[in-house]
Amino acid sequence: MMIYGLSTCDTCRKARAALPGATFRDIRAQPLDRAEIQQIVDTFGQAAVNRASTTWRTLEEAERARPLPDLLADHPTLLKRPLIRIGDRMFQGWTPSVQDAVQQALPT
Repeated sequence: MMIYGLSTCDTCRKARAALPGATFRDIRAQPLDRAEIQQIVDTFGQAAVNRASTTWRTLEEAERARPLPDLLADHPTLLKRPLIRIGDRMFQGWTPSVQDAVQQALPT
């Protein structure tokens, strides 16, 4: 299991605490490659971008209109976090419903 996020993100910290066996990857220190970004966009579409983030609010309209893979490659902090990968499944965020889905997806 892998958690993708930012070490400074409170929500990522909560997910890491709840999933102590997971590997954590700080996407600032180890950016996602194009294939990873494309898979995230293919899975979550527009929901892959956190439009409530400070980064999003500071972007010009022309920048916001760029293709999602390019936008996420240039601004990794726009990724809605945490992103949790268990096998070939991905989960995004840390809401109660995501927490339940992650628990159900964990190997027994």
